[in-house]
Amino acid sequence: MQHRSRTGSHGKSGAKAGKLHLPMPPVDRAAKEALEPAFSLFSAESKRYPLILTLDQNGIPHRWVTWQHAVWYYAKERVAWETGSAAFTVNGGKSRDTGEVSSVSAASIIAIRGKAMAMKSFNQVPPLNNRELFHRDRHVCGYCGGVFSHSKLTRDHIIPYSRRGLDTWMNVVAACRSCNERKGSRLPEEAHMELVYAPYVPNRAEFLILANRRILVDQMEFLKQHVSAQSRVHLS
Repeated sequence: MQHRSRTGSHGKSGAKAGKLHLPMPPVDRAAKEALEPAFSLFSAESKRYPLILTLDQNGIPHRWVTWQHAVWYYAKERVAWETGSAAFTVNGGKSRDTGEVSSVSAASIIAIRGKAMAMKSFNQVPPLNNRELFHRDRHVCGYCGGVFSHSKLTRDHIIPYSRRGLDTWMNVVAACRSCNERKGSRLPEEAHMELVYAPYVPNRAEFLILANRRILVDQMEFLKQHVSAQSRVHLS
């Protein structure tokens, strides 16, 4: 997937002779990042268009942002390069001088200037919750192999929580209510039940896939390149 660079319209750096220039203080990138606006991923307005996948400048997946946040990145010339299809075009106000209506077109995948932190967080363990757990396990019960809806699945601890089992990705599987009740507070071998698949920890790319219900085809293709070979995402 080829990417398209974005060149910002920055001012000229030439200086007139004889003019004193004081050294500029160093830019606090952390403080600059903190000034980014906050847009809810769950508001009705944010759902007008698909979520945009953001990357760091090296192409490492970072997070999903709303179309409003993407427009802010474009307006602030923070988009280093883009790839994928055109996700949306938003029209702005009309120029009083020319009468032209301003517009911003955003790609489905954009790399953000100054974001070099994605690699550090890429291999961090993502937060565990039922929605992403059930998606990881493809809504398949880890014991009987049946496919169930979200409401009919539970989070089962392979080593029971009551026996000091941890609430981690490696110790939980999706389980139908019947199998969960049958296993109870026993180990699988004690209940004469076998796991039909092994648990694993999804990396950040897979977690981004699991977290977005409206993922676009090109976003899925991009993220799959960063998903580990053991992931069940490759089965879909």
